[in-house]
Parts: sequence; structure tokens; C-alpha cells
Amino acid sequence: MTGLPDPAASRAVLIGSAGYRHLAALPSVECNVKDLAAELCDATIWGLPEQHCTQVLDPQHPAEVLDPVNRAGEEATDTLLVYYSGHGMRDAATADLHLALQGSREHVGYTAVAYQHLRAALRDSSARRKVVLLDCCFSGRAASTLAGEEDALAAQAAVEGAYVLTASPRDAVALSPYGERHTAFTGELLTILRHGIHDGPELIDLDTLCRTMEARLRGKNRPLPQHAQEMGMGRLRLVRNRARAVRGTPAGPVLAADIRSAMVVAGLGLARTLRAAGRTRDALPVLRLALQERAPDGEGDPLAAQLELSDMLEETGQTREAMEVLEQAFQQVHRFYGPEAVQVCRRLASLLQESGNHIQACEVLEHALDLLQDGSRALSSLP
Repeated sequence: MTGLPDPAASRAVLIGSAGYRHLAALPSVECNVKDLAAELCDATIWGLPEQHCTQVLDPQHPAEVLDPVNRAGEEATDTLLVYYSGHGMRDAATADLHLALQGSREHVGYTAVAYQHLRAALRDSSARRKVVLLDCCFSGRAASTLAGEEDALAAQAAVEGAYVLTASPRDAVALSPYGERHTAFTGELLTILRHGIHDGPELIDLDTLCRTMEARLRGKNRPLPQHAQEMGMGRLRLVRNRARAVRGTPAGPVLAADIRSAMVVAGLGLARTLRAAGRTRDALPVLRLALQERAPDGEGDPLAAQLELSDMLEETGQTREAMEVLEQAFQQVHRFYGPEAVQVCRRLASLLQESGNHIQACEVLEHALDLLQDGSRALSSLP
């Protein structure tokens, strides 16, 4: 395996359960999720686009955990990474692994998310490679069940064609040290991502990551991580080694895409400020330049900028060019569903109707109706 997973074709779902009604709270979990997302999206580490990294905090129902994983699994074609931080539970009757929710009760599996359901979602994913990070804490009977069974959790958590890295703490104190921002497992993971591995490879593979975490946690007398893998997934290079970074060396093509995406956002903001000040003609070249510099794959969702540009063009009497901008935007609405997509259709239909193209206007409005129906179905499927 060479290079890093393609950020554009990869997805991450980071799940954190910090607050509970019947279990001990884990305040460091929220920091785990937010800080891990920031590192994975850092262009000098992996460069995953923010819209490809979903954060789920304090889920109350299984669907709030499983739906994002299913969606990410359908979208990812390269690598799917799923992370869970919170209480891990063993059902009293079956001893199966469950992931705790806000209302979970100790040893009562049906109040939590059965790991077998998460594993099924991972197996159904179109991603070629899957990475699972489980930062679960155990207490009481669950802790004693794992004692002396080094690979019990990792074996149960295994997913076909995946690499599973787990923390198997024996009590909450060891997992979430008092006064520290992160849990022991995730804290060590973040340290490696932020500072790299001295004398390590330029790109850190999963086996190297696991070995380094194990050595460092052992040195701190903390619970040791477990892992399970299939199909040589341990050789997957997941992140850049910051300790090997050469000053002045660019992070790679991901950085350029991030800059172009930021230019669209910055250009839109400046253009709106100029327009609000009555300087519409000054705002026009700003937006044109921003849209010209956007990433070729459309990252950064240009629809809002295109809508703003078409508005200003129509306002300044350049109706024909406004229609051309909307027609370009219309080619993207199937990729960027949302309120802007529907607005593009409505604006374009209005201009088409004004210019006498009634049949085309109807076709565009039919597409807008399809978008609204798709959105309605998506909302009705949410818990």
C-alpha cells in the first residue's frame, strides 16, 4: 500500500458519548471527538475535508449512531474510519459488546447500541478499507470478564477487511485520568498525530501506530491497546509523520484544494460586505475570481456564491450572464443537495420563464420538486 487514503473518497464518523443518566459521566469524551476531528482534517496530517468528517456527540438512540455510519459507508470508496469513545458494555445475558448511549443502564444491552449492528454497517460499506477505533471504558463485571483475556474485545470487534484498534481499560480512572483533557487511549493517539514519531516512517501505518501507542501507554502504566486485522490492513498508511516534516515542504495536493475552497468562502463574504455597502459593481469581480479559483472537483460548495453572483448580475441589468451562472449551478445541484440547490432551480426557472422558455422552466421546477421530495424522505428517516 503506497501513499495515504484519498481524502476525497474517504469518510470518518467520530462518535462520543460523554453524558449519561445512569452511568458515570466522561467529560473528556467531547474533547476527544472535537480534537481528533481537527487533526484528521489537518492537511499536514491527513487532510480529510471537514464535510467528510461527521461528529456525533451524546447520541440518545441507536439510529443516531448507525445512520451516520451507514451514510458514510455508502459514500466512501477508499477508506471508512469509525471512532467511538464512551462506556463499553457487556450485556448480562449474552456478554456481547454494546456501546453506551445517554440512557444506557449497566449490563442491559437493549439500552445501548449493539456492536454487531455497527459491524454490519461496516461490512455493507462500499469502502475498500475500514478502520475502527474503539475507546471504550469498562467497569464492574465487564472489567473482570476481560481480565486475563488479552484479545477478547478485539476479537469480538473484528470486521472483515478492517483494522480494529481498541482500548480495553479496566476502570474509568485508568481510562480517563483526572485532570487530563483526553482519555488515556485517545490522548496518546492525538500526541502521535500532533508530534509524530521520531525515527519513524514518513507515513505512519496502522501497525506502527498501534506499536507506538502500546509502548507509550505501557511506560505510563496504563491499559494497553488491542488490535485485530484482516488482509494485511496493518500496512495501511493513514497519516503523515509530523516528526519527519521538512520545513518549507508543502503538505501536498490536499492543501491546494483547501486553499481554493477557502477562497470561495472568503470571496463570498467579501462580496456580500461590498454589496451591503452599495458597492455591487466592486463585488462582482471578487465573486468571479473566487469561483474561477475553486477546486476542480467542486469542493467548498459553490452554489451559495453562484446564487449571490447571479443576484448581483440581475441587479446590474446583466440578465443573460445571470442565467448562464445559474445554468452552471444547475449542473451541480445533484451533488450539493440543500436549500441552495432548490433556490438555484427556482431562480433559473424564473429567468427562463421571463425569457419565454416555458418548457425548460417547467423541467427545472420539476427537478426542484424532486429535490424537495428527496429531502423530505431523508428527514422522515431521522429519529
